Amino acid sequence: MVAFRNLEIDSSAPVNEWGVEGLASAIDRGGLAEWRRIAHAINADPAGEVALDLEEALEIAESPGVTASLRRILDEARLSEREQTAKEFSRMVRRTGLGRAELAMRLGTSRSRLSTYETGATTPSAVMWQRLRALQPAPPRY
Repeated sequence: MVAFRNLEIDSSAPVNEWGVEGLASAIDRGGLAEWRRIAHAINADPAGEVALDLEEALEIAESPGVTASLRRILDEARLSEREQTAKEFSRMVRRTGLGRAELAMRLGTSRSRLSTYETGATTPSAVMWQRLRALQPAPPRY
């Protein structure tokens, strides 16, 4: 648990009570537990009070790695549903490791249609999602 300086609360308080100072402290001196709580609050309300405070905290925080990660979480939480769908589809396409022509052929579509799914111009059907999921590599075994 990170200790907040100059605040009357500690990090066990709800994230929406931390304010800019508490968020900046959690970014710089906190750990995974605090960063997950911030991410959860952002995903729950990407335009809410915590998100607005986080924007300010990111400007003053000194931990570049955590700042970059929380910025990405904030930006992704603010994407529209269409943008989120396109981004996830693109991630899954990259994970297949296949070239565009081969992947399009295996999915039963054209390269140009595949591109429209990745840009968000067209939303893939449930059947297309299932086909793409079937082409995902197996998770590594440890």
